[in-house]
Amino acid sequence: MKIIKRYQNRKLYDTGDSVYVTLDEIAKMIKNGQELRVVDNKTKNDITAATLTQLLYESERKAKAQPSVELLREVIQSNEGSFSSFIQERIKLNDNNQ
Repeated sequence: MKIIKRYQNRKLYDTGDSVYVTLDEIAKMIKNGQELRVVDNKTKNDITAATLTQLLYESERKAKAQPSVELLREVIQSNEGSFSSFIQERIKLNDNNQ
């Protein structure tokens, strides 16, 4: 598993290859099937989920087709108002309907 350290200045450092990487490069790693973990260099906390959420946000921000306002409202109005709980609810609904 590849370890990426995130420093206080928000730079991301690939400890295996000893190079700084960007969010786009991390996205390419994931698309290529690379398993990775992102840790905060100071606290040593696992911040992989937060980093991947940031990656998704940046991807959406750059996309030509933005998500609809209706979809975003539906996510916010879901149980916890989080995207992950919204997706989990949708998966459960699909599983129950099959």
